[in-house]
Amino acid sequence: MDENSQLNIFRETIEECSCDPLTGFFRTGCCDTSDRDHGSHTVCALMTEDFLQFSISRGNDLSTPVPQYNFPGLKEGDKWCLCANRWLEAYEADSAPAIIAKATNIKAQEIIPLELIKEFAIDII
Repeated sequence: MDENSQLNIFRETIEECSCDPLTGFFRTGCCDTSDRDHGSHTVCALMTEDFLQFSISRGNDLSTPVPQYNFPGLKEGDKWCLCANRWLEAYEADSAPAIIAKATNIKAQEIIPLELIKEFAIDII
């Protein structure tokens, strides 16, 4: 997929996930991806305390600021581009956060079934 023409799960131009905090593999605010993104940071998710604690338990502390990387640390209510595998792992542990479908990259479907994405989506009916 061309890095300049990213699509969401509806095959539309992907919407912004978050610029505050600035997210995305390329730190564009969108869940853009490419072959360089080995983690598939394609799921725009709404952080919950439950998910943040789950992530810490898996060795990825997203809550603690890391100033040298301009990372403010995430809190409940922040939107963030998650790795699709980590979201699925959280789902299997009953800790998956809600998804913003229009800001979730179509490539997430290579790991997470579309119906599951839609089930957790908070921006579609």
